[in-house]
Amino acid sequence: MQNSAPVTAARRVAFDILSKVGAGSLHSDDLLHGPEMAALSPTDRNLATALVMGVLRWQLALDARMLPLLQRPELGVDVPVAISLRLGAFQLLHMDRIPAHAALSESVELVRAAGHGHAAGMVNAILRKLQRQEPMKPKLYESTAGFAERLAHPDWLVERWVKQYGRAAALAVCEHDQMEPQAGELFVQTDEAAFRMDDGSRLVAELAAASVDRPKRIWDCCAAPGGKTMVLAARHAEAELLATDVHPRRLQAMAKRLSEAAPKVRVAQADAGKLAEVEGEFDLILCDVPCSGTGTLGRNPEIKERLQPSDLGRQATRQREILAAALGRLAKGGRLLYSTCSLEPEENEQVLEAVLMQHPEFVGMGLDFAMQKVVDSGFVAEGKEVGMLLRAGRLRTLPGVGFHGDGFFAALLERVG
Repeated sequence: MQNSAPVTAARRVAFDILSKVGAGSLHSDDLLHGPEMAALSPTDRNLATALVMGVLRWQLALDARMLPLLQRPELGVDVPVAISLRLGAFQLLHMDRIPAHAALSESVELVRAAGHGHAAGMVNAILRKLQRQEPMKPKLYESTAGFAERLAHPDWLVERWVKQYGRAAALAVCEHDQMEPQAGELFVQTDEAAFRMDDGSRLVAELAAASVDRPKRIWDCCAAPGGKTMVLAARHAEAELLATDVHPRRLQAMAKRLSEAAPKVRVAQADAGKLAEVEGEFDLILCDVPCSGTGTLGRNPEIKERLQPSDLGRQATRQREILAAALGRLAKGGRLLYSTCSLEPEENEQVLEAVLMQHPEFVGMGLDFAMQKVVDSGFVAEGKEVGMLLRAGRLRTLPGVGFHGDGFFAALLERVG
């Protein structure tokens, strides 16, 4: 961005981060913890974070409201212009504490500073028109497409959720995704359990830990960022625990985290589908595979812009490969917990069915006994019901549907042959 116009530091950094996220090469969470943000004052850092996450969370709805206001909607606008418009629109529609004149004037200055001064008048005109519009409210009856647009979700994805979970649940998930993630409330906070994890993520780790008594060897095969590994290490302090991940940068950050919180864990870079034979077999494996992340849209809203229907099949192919390879490292009588943060059956039930069909030496087990052990451990907060999160012995959490954490799926497998 050019520095020819006066733009406040928070909005300038928010613009730069949104530009990099839009280019598709970097993740908002990494950028929000990067050097640009570190150079801001605490107040500006909070504003920049709110702007970035707010625009990403509401982008589809913002675009839908502004597109009809363009003179030539079919032509669209250049990316820097679109980002300036979204920043202005988000502040006007969702940030009551930001004066309208500040949102308008700074959006105009942003587009000028980005070298698109010819579009400044258009940005000003569109935002003023948007400012005069009535707030968007639910209709007496909304179609699926209607609430998907109002709540900034891809129509194709919401249609899937309606078919899979029902209209009320799909609406609740969309509404939950548009709220800022809240602090976990499912688990009591103890010194040992201060893992700063989402409730769904921690529940998966606790179930994995509870699924085997006194395992000697444990493998967390897709371990970064390491929160679930910390739970496993705390629950099985005497076990030999290997944590691997294929991504060097994520592995480095995880290794630093674990060196301080769980120094006995051995960390190694490895593709979960190609672990060296010398590593041998394990009594317990946590196989929390990479996935589409549709259960984490409240925390990772840019997924809504990037994900395409064809991605689900690609993810499932890789998930089957990882699961089959991980099962091959399971000792007889050992157990593996397969999990994702996806709401999509292609990545969950269908992956399990495909792999088990090819490997009859493994069988599925219900998680009811492990859930009861988690409850009996005293880590679940008083009055919190977790049994309802199991469906036919498998974990399924839906954000906003009796659960305030991310959406997770988990199923337990045992080697019997």
